[in-house]
Amino acid sequence: MEITIQSSFLPHTDPEASLAFYRDVLGFEVRLDVGYEDMRWITVGPPGQPDTAIVLHPPGVGNDLTEDEQQMLREIIAKGSYFGVNLATDDLDGAFADIQARGADIVQEPIDQDYGVRDAAFRDPAGNLIRIQQNRKE
Repeated sequence: MEITIQSSFLPHTDPEASLAFYRDVLGFEVRLDVGYEDMRWITVGPPGQPDTAIVLHPPGVGNDLTEDEQQMLREIIAKGSYFGVNLATDDLDGAFADIQARGADIVQEPIDQDYGVRDAAFRDPAGNLIRIQQNRKE
């Protein structure tokens, strides 16, 4: 049996800011941009990897949350404590320099972690924590 990851989901709080970040800062392709009333779902993914995507979605849709619960969810997202994604690259330092130069909210510069990876971290416009690590050389 072979199982792959097709899509991961991250909430957005500003679809235009998220679109610009994933397209212009990370260099992802926009695969789908769908709206319904005042909601919008945007699917992005790395070039050359058509079977892997991130779906950026409005938080809390369809969960019958109260306004207080929706506000709490937005606050948790903004802290980077709710969702996140881990990315990888063959050139962490180069990718980090590009991402930093394009204005990302940096959380951690590249560092060798005690658990065996070299990685860096930043936040997207909603506050989602994104880590990017150096691919291991085989």
